[in-house]
Amino acid sequence: MPEEESIDIKFRLYDGSDIGPFRYSAASTVDFLKQRVVSDWPKGKTVVPKGINEVKLISSGKILENSKTVGQCKTPFGDIAGGVIVMHVVVQPSLAKTKTEKKVDKAPKAVICTCTIL
Repeated sequence: MPEEESIDIKFRLYDGSDIGPFRYSAASTVDFLKQRVVSDWPKGKTVVPKGINEVKLISSGKILENSKTVGQCKTPFGDIAGGVIVMHVVVQPSLAKTKTEKKVDKAPKAVICTCTIL
């Protein structure tokens, strides 16, 4: 039975710090990687994801889809023997939360109209 391919991945956070590297099988899903990032998130950071839906993983300039496997996301130029693939982590708060915050912050504006005839 052939050995399953494994890939070393580290996650680069918004402030330049890293989580990992960790070894994953090529069959691991992006969803699984996001769960690992959320569970291993460093304490004391100003931005903390509340769940995997707030985390976006970016590799080679592309946002990775949850249903894809690591093997499907790996790019040919990422095939460096013994190399570690770096995935960037972006925390994006849920859209529903930001919409309600904007509605609360808006104060009614008074409309003032002036006309000048010369």
